[in-house]
Amino acid sequence: MRPHAPSAPMPRRAAEPSSAAPALRTLVIGYGSPIRGDDAIGPLAAEALAATPLPEGVRVEARHVLTAELVEDLAAVDRVVFLDATVEGTPGEVRVRDLAADARAVSTMAHFHDPRELLAWCETLYGRAPQAWLVSVAGQSFDYASYRLTPCAEAAVAAMLAEVRRLIATPPPSAGPDSGRIG
Repeated sequence: MRPHAPSAPMPRRAAEPSSAAPALRTLVIGYGSPIRGDDAIGPLAAEALAATPLPEGVRVEARHVLTAELVEDLAAVDRVVFLDATVEGTPGEVRVRDLAADARAVSTMAHFHDPRELLAWCETLYGRAPQAWLVSVAGQSFDYASYRLTPCAEAAVAAMLAEVRRLIATPPPSAGPDSGRIG
């Protein structure tokens, strides 16, 4: 194979139809309180992910809380990955959970809205909700500490981001009759 010699820029042509599926529109939302120790892992992980090369169609947001305004963003994507801390599990443990819309999901004062609640609003308002996951890390300390993670949470960021990359590389579910999600 010969190396490609540099040439003058080619005029842009309209893309030809392709049998390859278009890139899935993916939103990654890291959320949590920046002043509550390990609860900052969601936004910190999102910022770390955003600082790396990402596949086409992937957008990343770091937020303190989940608000109703996100519903419009959710309606515009094929899938969403939420990143958050949890009090459940062994500190530093990374968990991945499928999410489905659930209008009964209780909003919390810590994050204002539960991701499942936002997905339910998306279904109600737009007639659809994206495929969704929650990637969480069990925190060790939620004491006041501005953007400072405990060593076990900090060590878990790489594993958390590896799970996000695995999820965004996952092919879409088939469109067959058995393709419904379980939430």
